[in-house]
Amino acid sequence: MPKNTSVAAHLRRLLELLAAGAPAEDFGAVATEARRVGAGADDLAEIEQATQAALRVHSALRQHQRREAELTALFDTAGDLAALRDLDAVLRSIVRRARMLLGTDTAYLTLPDEEAGDTFMRVTDGSVSVLFQNLRLQLGEGLGGLVAQTARPYATPDYRTDERFHHTHSIDAGVLDEGLVAILGVPLLLGSGSGGKVIGALFAADRTPRTFSPDEVALLCSLANHAAIAIDTAKAMTDARVALAELAEANAVIRERSAAMQRAEESHDRLSDLVLRGGDVADVAAAVADLLQGDVTVFDAGGWPLTETARGADRAGGGGGAVGGGSAHDATGVDGSGGPAPAGAAAAVVRAAEDSRATAHAVLHDGRWVCAALAGQEMLGSLVLSGRPDLDGPDRRLFERSSVVTSLLLLLRRSVAETENRVRGDLITDLLTAPDRDPAGLVARGRNLGIDLNRPHLVLVASTGADVRERLAGAAVQYLFGTGSVSAEHAGTVMLVPAGGTAPGGAARAAAEQLTHLVGAPVTVAGAGPAAGPRALADAHAEAARCLQALHVLGRRGAGGSAGELGFLGVLLGKDHDVEGFVAATLGPLLEYDERRGTQLVRTLAAYFGCGGSLTRAKEELHVHINTVVQRLDRIQAILGPGWNSPEHALELQLALRLRLLSLS
Repeated sequence: MPKNTSVAAHLRRLLELLAAGAPAEDFGAVATEARRVGAGADDLAEIEQATQAALRVHSALRQHQRREAELTALFDTAGDLAALRDLDAVLRSIVRRARMLLGTDTAYLTLPDEEAGDTFMRVTDGSVSVLFQNLRLQLGEGLGGLVAQTARPYATPDYRTDERFHHTHSIDAGVLDEGLVAILGVPLLLGSGSGGKVIGALFAADRTPRTFSPDEVALLCSLANHAAIAIDTAKAMTDARVALAELAEANAVIRERSAAMQRAEESHDRLSDLVLRGGDVADVAAAVADLLQGDVTVFDAGGWPLTETARGADRAGGGGGAVGGGSAHDATGVDGSGGPAPAGAAAAVVRAAEDSRATAHAVLHDGRWVCAALAGQEMLGSLVLSGRPDLDGPDRRLFERSSVVTSLLLLLRRSVAETENRVRGDLITDLLTAPDRDPAGLVARGRNLGIDLNRPHLVLVASTGADVRERLAGAAVQYLFGTGSVSAEHAGTVMLVPAGGTAPGGAARAAAEQLTHLVGAPVTVAGAGPAAGPRALADAHAEAARCLQALHVLGRRGAGGSAGELGFLGVLLGKDHDVEGFVAATLGPLLEYDERRGTQLVRTLAAYFGCGGSLTRAKEELHVHINTVVQRLDRIQAILGPGWNSPEHALELQLALRLRLLSLS
């Protein structure tokens, strides 16, 4: 082969290897082939020079290819950052590209934990050890701790034998468990120069010894810079979202407060207008119920209702307003059956109102809001709101402000009531001392004060201990407050004329219970009536006064009752002396039995008492066998009960027998 042809062929072969991207060792085979075919020394020298040039070109191409791949990866990373949606996804992408470009077995990224004061594994790629994935490093510990402390990259071909790093048991155990040997770590820097801040570190590691080139260090630094930007951008976006959320929340609060202020202003205007137009406590309760969409009741200081339960517009037909459930009491102190209303509900209202006074705010009690109506520290009453257990701040303040308006109205009502009561008291005094002097004038004076003396009224007379007697008149005013009734002091007692009612005993017991609560000491109350007209009312007062004296004699202090409930004492005390009624009430069961069976139980009872309880004398008077007397007395006991022969009951039976005998003669 001619010389030029031989050299040209080998040179062409080198070009073909370059074009094919063959490995570097294939280029040395060209010179070997030329030597085999007997190329001359000059030709061999020229081929070897060409081979060296081809290897340099090959190296440059490989370097360019690597640079191109690195740039592509960096551009892809930049694209990911531009479309940043999920920080974790971006960090995983960076770590995966670091592992791919450097051709390492694993790559990972650590971030600082500011609360714990150390760093932790945020993202790993290629890791198989759970111990390594949960590894935590203190500042300055291990290769990663040194990177974070110095803000400089560090590489080691064999970490386990490298004495430049502060080895710890936990770090060495994690590295050993993962099987890592060669490690390259670079800092995640924000900013440049001395002002840069390390916010983490990026690592690439192999499970075999390896020396990392400067280009590989630079590449990993570039990826770390992108990771730092991603983290900083994500943090900025998070901060922006938080700021926007806080701004939106602040705007909502401002709008809510503005609406609350507007509503409070409207509510204040409405309540003020209501008071200026002469509205009453019930009108305030209705307005507050409508404003708060709940049920509102106003109670006095004793826990008894001053108003019916007012209901909001969308709660018509809702539940009652008394704390503790149900209606505590009607305005007269008597329930629908004529007996006393439950005191437990009133006590619950008082306890809740005291809690409100102590805190100076409305309190939630058994699902209902209670706010005390105060004049200074004096308890005038309370407002109870039900149906709104979730009462918020603005509405709660509105409810509390309404208690102030209620306090003003209660003070006004009390002042008016005290003035009217003094005038009515003069009327009552004249009525009791001289009912026949000018009956028509008394009726006219009563009509001017809103009292129709010609209509039937109950009359109650109350008394208490001398040490608390001065409280009784005020308690009576408070008890009758808002009912259109009247009370007045007379002869060491207090006379009350409640509106309505037909059961003097029930009214007396209800008044005794509530007045005892208001005075704080036992109050005894006697009732009479109903009576109409000045003379009848004066007589009813006299009967009630006699009944009151009898209650004291009987030791029934703090109780209530009427003459009709005191048996034969009632006959003696009563104005009309209802003899027939007393006889029928006492002997009625025996009279009915004799009439139905044709027996002589009443005659036998009269003979028994007439003979001083002697069975022998009674059987002689009756002309029957003694066993017959015993049998008849057993029947009397079966009808009247085992206590028929007690001294008190025996006295009533003997009095009834005498009165019957007189009526038959």
